[in-house]
Amino acid sequence: MNKTLILFAALATALSSCSVSKQARQQENTLSGTWILNNVSYENGEGNFSSVIFNDAKDICFEGSNWFFRNNNNTGRYTIAQSTLCEGGDRYIRWSVVDGSPNQLQLKRIDEKYKDISGGVGYRLNISEMTENAMVLKSNVSVGAERVTIVYEFTKK
Repeated sequence: MNKTLILFAALATALSSCSVSKQARQQENTLSGTWILNNVSYENGEGNFSSVIFNDAKDICFEGSNWFFRNNNNTGRYTIAQSTLCEGGDRYIRWSVVDGSPNQLQLKRIDEKYKDISGGVGYRLNISEMTENAMVLKSNVSVGAERVTIVYEFTKK
């Protein structure tokens, strides 16, 4: 009886640690669909900034990019338009919403066959705002000794 109780308690603990909150599930459902990244800007820093985002492309290349999130298997993609500054095309991702304060969008790059191409490197963006039609994500980065926040503003298509 004692072993059964210990086994049940261990199983309950394991299952609860893998679950996500109701709010995170709701945000995953809201995220599902196609979004446009309208603007990439910077907060908490002085001067002009430019960055390479997700170890992929310059920030300007992401403006106007299309993002698709599929919540039934937590995969998706973002598409960057081809230009003289940007190598266009689809980039595939695996994503999830992580409970926290605030909740975070976690993503990593994969190939079209769902295999990791990032060497295990992933990214977490704070979910600053999320409605059915608009989303603001923020990530903190260091520029020398200064902390700068990259702000990503999306609208749902």
